[in-house]
Order: sequence, then C-alpha cells, then structure tokens
Amino acid sequence: MILQAILRRSTVSKRIAQPVGRGYHDYVRAQTPNGIARIPLSSPRVIGIVNDRGDRSHQEDYYGFATLALNPAELQLSHKRKFGVDWDPESVGEALAGQVVFVGVYDGHGGSAVSQYLRQELHGLLESVQTASVPELYDWIKCLGGYFKRFKGGALTPWINEPPSNELMDLEARANLAFFQVDRNLSSDPVSQTCGATASVALMHSLDSPGTPFFAAKRLALTVAHCGDTRVMLCPVQGGKALPMTDNHHADARTESIRLRKMMGSSLITDSFGESRWMGALVNTRCLGDLRYKKFGVTPEPEVRTKLLNGEEWAYMVLVSDGVSSILSDDEIIDLARNAPDPRTAAQKILKFSQELGGDDNATVIVVPLAGWGKIEGPDQTKELREYRRMQAIGSERQRRM
Repeated sequence: MILQAILRRSTVSKRIAQPVGRGYHDYVRAQTPNGIARIPLSSPRVIGIVNDRGDRSHQEDYYGFATLALNPAELQLSHKRKFGVDWDPESVGEALAGQVVFVGVYDGHGGSAVSQYLRQELHGLLESVQTASVPELYDWIKCLGGYFKRFKGGALTPWINEPPSNELMDLEARANLAFFQVDRNLSSDPVSQTCGATASVALMHSLDSPGTPFFAAKRLALTVAHCGDTRVMLCPVQGGKALPMTDNHHADARTESIRLRKMMGSSLITDSFGESRWMGALVNTRCLGDLRYKKFGVTPEPEVRTKLLNGEEWAYMVLVSDGVSSILSDDEIIDLARNAPDPRTAAQKILKFSQELGGDDNATVIVVPLAGWGKIEGPDQTKELREYRRMQAIGSERQRRM
C-alpha cells in the first residue's frame, strides 16, 4: 500500500537508467510497469526525521541519508558470507542491482565539527573507498601508537600488505575502511583532537527481483555499522517488541571493558554523577574524532551487525541519538511509533514524549518504514508505563514551579 501511494507522486522514467557507479543520490529507484520511478528519500512518507536542539545553546546532532551505488559483486559476496544467500544481481538488472540506501545518525561531543563532517561526507566515503588505499591507511593507524601498536587490521587484514589482495570487500570491510578513513581525514584539523561524534549507520539492500525499494522489499539485507551510543532498533509486526541492532559502547559495557583491559589495562573513572568515563573524560569508547584519545583505546572501528529481513515481518526501523535513548527504553521508542499515519509523524511522537519527560539534550529520531508498516499485531506493552511516567513528570514540574 505504501509503495503504490508513493509511486503516484514520483517521477517515472521510461529510459534505461544510468549504470551503477555514477555516484550517490537523494532518491531511491523502483521498477514499475511504466519504467523506473525515482522516489525522493526526503519525503516524510519514505523516511521520517525530526531533529531538535532541546535546551542546549547549539546543535551537535546531525543525520544523513542517500542512495549509494555499490559494486553488485561486492554485495553478492556480503550476502553469501553473512546470510548464505545466493543472490543473483543479473536477475535485478544493472540499474537497481547495486542500489543501497544509507541512513545515519551522528551525535557530536566537544563541538559539532565532527558530526557535521559525517553529515556531509560519510555516505560519500562509504561509496568511494577502495582497498588499494588500505596499506597506506594501515601505516597511519599504526602511527597512532599506544593501543593501535597492536592493531592487526581487523576486517581490513586481507589488504594491509603490499601488493594488497585482489579479494573483494564485503560491507563490513567497507564500513571499517570508511570509518578509519574519516579519522585520517580529520587528523589534519586540530579541532578533531578534542571534538568527536558517535555514529550509527544502516545500509539497506533489496534482494527482490524485480527490484523494489526498501519500504516494500520482501527480502531486505540490513547491515548496521555502529560506534558509540546512538541506537538502531527494529520493530517486528508480530508483537511489536523492539529488536536492538546496536549496543552502547560505554566504558563499563562488558564487550568494551574486556577489549580495553586486554589492551590497555584499566583507566575507568567514575565521576561525581556516578557515570563511568574512560580516561576520566569520555563516556563512549568508540567514536570518530577525539584523536588525542585514540592511543588510549578509543577506536573508530565500527561494530557491524547484519540481518536478513523478511520485509513483511518487520514494520519499521528507528535510529535515535542519546538525547532520546537516555530518556526512553527501546520498547517505549518502538511503541510510540505505532499507528502513526506516516514515518515523520511517528518520529515526532517519539521526540515529543521524550521532551515531556524532561529531555533537554540535542535529539534526533529517524523512522524508516518497512514492508510491514501499519500492520503491527499485539498490544502496546508500554502504554501504562508511559502514562505513569508522564504523570510523574507533570507532578515534578508542578513542584519545581511552586
């Protein structure tokens, strides 16, 4: 239903589309009986986005979206490795086979320079990075010293030697290369020594033939690359209980504490508010920027998770910054988006409620509809809890004003 409604408002071209590889763009293509339609990603029916400064004096939250043109052979390799799926790009056609929709949320700290850079550049870097640059990039990483003296290459290992391997990248390697390249690019700017940003990026690739956009895909390959405490979660049609695709990379998180203690010993300090901070300064132990902390184990290496979605079993995906997730649980976020007429309205409901409960930080909410949009079955599990929290917040505000 959502596909037909959007297609009626979209531009249809009967000409053969340009070959994949000509650069990213701000629309997604869909095959129709009359040709290939171009559907703008900025439509509130396609991706719902709200972004608010809160009570802060400046905005450090940013976001990005684009449709990337990637090598279909690389995507074929990724899906075979991660899902055991033999996807045939030729069954889709050249115009749609390499089409990958990118959606990212970025939360800056110490200033907005790094998060603004990510908004402008990360999607382009994800599309354009090449394995030929890995040996030189690896040398730069090793020169960071400290923690990275022991770095073996991770997902980039096949290409760190000269001459590099001819092996294709999968999406995990591509994300790692792009994230590390961000830090290298930023290293020429002194601001990046003390300014950083967390990032969560979702990459969606339809496996349908004929090709369909992400919001109508019956089979959708999802790859999430994540650094920090921005969050990505899925809402299933059955039951509507949140499925997190990210974990917060905080200093006291189990995976991060193990990683850091193994390489660096312990530099975990609890501040006067009871919050654990690495080196006594940083909440997040993975981020882009903050270059002066890299030698102490703060890494831009993303945690990459994948999931093959039967689109009709999933209603939507939500990405949020910690201005929202520090106030609301994943299940509350997912439930608030229920029954919204469009993705933007769903995002507005989430943001509004977090602010009603006292959220005053920069906040970003992105709601991405999937093929099961509007079909959630089962009760709203957090409705009573949310109403209780709202009444508590109202009572607290009244007492504050007395």
